[in-house]
Amino acid sequence: MFEMTWQISRRNLFRASAAMAGAGVLQACTGGVPAAQPSVAANPKPPAAPVRRTDGNVLRIVAPSGFAPDPARAQTGIERLQNAGFVVENQAAAFRRHQRFAGSDAERTADVQDVASGRAATPKVMMGLRGGYGAQRLLPHIDFASLAARMREHATLFFGFSDVCALQLALLAKGGYPSFAGPMVYSEFGKPIPGSYTMDSFVQCASNSGYTVSVSAFGRENVNIGGTLWGGNLSVLAALAGSPYLPDIKGGILFLEDVGEQPYRIERMLQTLLLAGVLQKQQAIVFGDFRMGNIRDVYDGGYDFNAVIQAVSRMARVPVLTGFPFGHIANKTTFPLGAQAQIRSAGGGYTVAFSDYPTLDKNGLNLDSLLPQLDFTGGAAASPEEKTDLE
Repeated sequence: MFEMTWQISRRNLFRASAAMAGAGVLQACTGGVPAAQPSVAANPKPPAAPVRRTDGNVLRIVAPSGFAPDPARAQTGIERLQNAGFVVENQAAAFRRHQRFAGSDAERTADVQDVASGRAATPKVMMGLRGGYGAQRLLPHIDFASLAARMREHATLFFGFSDVCALQLALLAKGGYPSFAGPMVYSEFGKPIPGSYTMDSFVQCASNSGYTVSVSAFGRENVNIGGTLWGGNLSVLAALAGSPYLPDIKGGILFLEDVGEQPYRIERMLQTLLLAGVLQKQQAIVFGDFRMGNIRDVYDGGYDFNAVIQAVSRMARVPVLTGFPFGHIANKTTFPLGAQAQIRSAGGGYTVAFSDYPTLDKNGLNLDSLLPQLDFTGGAAASPEEKTDLE
């Protein structure tokens, strides 16, 4: 259905992820929100001894949303990233729990605000733990302009999706700094065997200054547009409509994905963005995966996702493209949000070429270790039960 324009190297075919001892740095929780009771640790084991820091490979975990249900899976994600050469900081965030969240509001705010204030060193990578809900509660307590300035100085890469995109949207709105829709510590790196497509896409996009995704799904003819590609989870975007944390992008390309919503709910959220004037400002709307499966409208089984897309295209009067390989699925591409993109029609489908975004310095990293077994189809060798993914 889709393929990357880059080629997978033969030497990666038999690489497998290995585990190494973990490093833990417990971050203090301070300021900006009312004091809260300490969260309950989900993992009774103390973090391992610190690993020596190496310039350019520090990765800080941020956990603004749901807690990690399986501490062992969180530890697997940390160790997999360590094996790739990252010095993983703020590991305690992966094992916190307060109610349904990965820590109290104060703790989760500090994951990000400590970097914005300079209390914690600016890392090369910030990576979400998982999605769920909770990031929206933190937005007023984070200085996103200061955070963006520090991230820009260090060319920091910020990976996440689902609920974490609330932070990414605010970072773009308040600081004009891009981030990445991509894998997270628990959701993808913590899997026993992460999807080959997902891991290879992460490596290729994060370490190259230019990146192109080809989508063979049917698209509109004669599309040739360029602009800032931005967006994320539809539910989060609709919830931020009318707030200062939703970017005001004119002439952009809006990307949207979601999971588990009936067609009428999807249209209602799109109507919210339409009434807020967001959709009309875009040059195009790109839909990722919505995991519709057998979801049908309870009143009209014929009113499906395609009907919603057609209605939105008529109302917004902009091109609508579908099939982009990202969402709550096991095999997802990594791509920048808030960076420049060029979309062109190609053979009944379309290509999206990204540029102007920060990249990893591969010096000191062993990114090949992230690549599990690969097949020759451009996708991941995932079992049927792994075709979907956690937030």
